[in-house]
Amino acid sequence: MAKKTVATLQDKNSRAFTKVIRMFKSQKTGAYAFDEKMVPADEVKDYLKK
Repeated sequence: MAKKTVATLQDKNSRAFTKVIRMFKSQKTGAYAFDEKMVPADEVKDYLKK
């Protein structure tokens, strides 16, 4: 199953995306949480500045 998923992500447009993982602190619990998102490669710096 994993091979099929990887194969479908390898088209011409998928190389223009980057997986960004951002860590933030939860206001309710005080614990750290992670936010994973696929972002176009040219918008990575703007996404991380938020």
